[in-house]
Amino acid sequence: MALADVFDALISVRVYKPAMSFEQARAIIVEGRGGHFDPDVADAFVAIFDEFRAIAGHYRDDETAGTA
Repeated sequence: MALADVFDALISVRVYKPAMSFEQARAIIVEGRGGHFDPDVADAFVAIFDEFRAIAGHYRDDETAGTA
């Protein structure tokens, strides 16, 4: 769940930052593989990244999400 939470936080607008693109968020998660994120979980995320992107795109709030 931590990886999904970080992905959502990165692609969402916050009062202290703009939203990142899906690709930028993916790169940050890949960089955290083996450190912040379990390697198996990060690998699974990469394997189904297009599904993460589709779900996030479907549920995003246009007022709080950036262009992704």
